[in-house]
Amino acid sequence: MKITWLGQAGLLFEADGKKIMVDPYLSNSCGKLNPASNRRVPVDEAYLNMKPDIIILTHDHLDHTDPETLEHYLCGDECVLVLASYNAWQKARTIGSGNNYVSFNRHTQWTEGNLKFTAVKADHSDLCAIGVIIDDGEKKYYVTGDTLYNTDIFEDLPDDIEAVFLPVNGVGNNLNMVDALRFAKECGAKKAVPLHVGLFDDKKPVGFEIVPEFFKEIKL
Repeated sequence: MKITWLGQAGLLFEADGKKIMVDPYLSNSCGKLNPASNRRVPVDEAYLNMKPDIIILTHDHLDHTDPETLEHYLCGDECVLVLASYNAWQKARTIGSGNNYVSFNRHTQWTEGNLKFTAVKADHSDLCAIGVIIDDGEKKYYVTGDTLYNTDIFEDLPDDIEAVFLPVNGVGNNLNMVDALRFAKECGAKKAVPLHVGLFDDKKPVGFEIVPEFFKEIKL
């Protein structure tokens, strides 16, 4: 499994011949609404020109379900599988045509080739928000989406998570760094990757062994 950080909460997984994007935010939509949310890191155009096979949208906030970004991927001739929590699904399915828009909510599973995707609970201000388990048949990767520390979440999780990818910025109903470290330990993940910092702010992860870099492969 090759995993690349796209900035904010965006990730690119490459496995089983598929390119899977989770919550890609490759525009400055947030900055157009609020100058305080201007991008501090330019978009790498190579990823806008890439064609994902699968897009996963964990919730309907602009830095996760961004119409400007999605237009690059959903308005072409090739069919994209979109797995989206309900509010994000409502928005995404208005963009493009000929794609497979799947309402992907807690406890929903979808199998694609050798890959299995499972939606799990998240605790966020979008009440339909989810996290997702990506299982490539050998290892399981857990993307929490935006969430707070909620003990009910752990009931949804497998006991053999290879890596967890989680927010650490501590605002907007997200885990702060202390709770993110607690969360990573409690979910039993072998490795923890902090996200949701550095694009709109100057925060740097503290206490994590793995610190991702924008548009570079995450070495687990």
